[in-house]
Amino acid sequence: MKCYLLGNIVVADRERFAEYLEKVPAVIARHGGRYVVRGGTVHPLEGNLGVQRIILLEFDSRKAAERFYNSKDYAPLKQLRMETAESQVMFVDALGPDYVPGPDGDINRAVHKSRL
Repeated sequence: MKCYLLGNIVVADRERFAEYLEKVPAVIARHGGRYVVRGGTVHPLEGNLGVQRIILLEFDSRKAAERFYNSKDYAPLKQLRMETAESQVMFVDALGPDYVPGPDGDINRAVHKSRL
């Protein structure tokens, strides 16, 4: 099942953050990740989420996403990001194509199609 790394990044030190932007794509790719969204314009529809720069990475699984996030080759870049930006980062698990969300769209109670 796919897993997404979702981040909201507010850059404080653009000069130093440029190094992160330059080096991180290769590390993401080495771990099987790919950009889905990389800092595009945000168009808020409802509420103030405090969102400024959205990053969305796709990995084949949660384990692959965790391997990337906890890897030795990402560690110095993660530290650089933490020093140069304020970030909120999370994993979001996708539903596989063989699953149907539970009541009220609850993915935590998703049901495999074979059980319907």
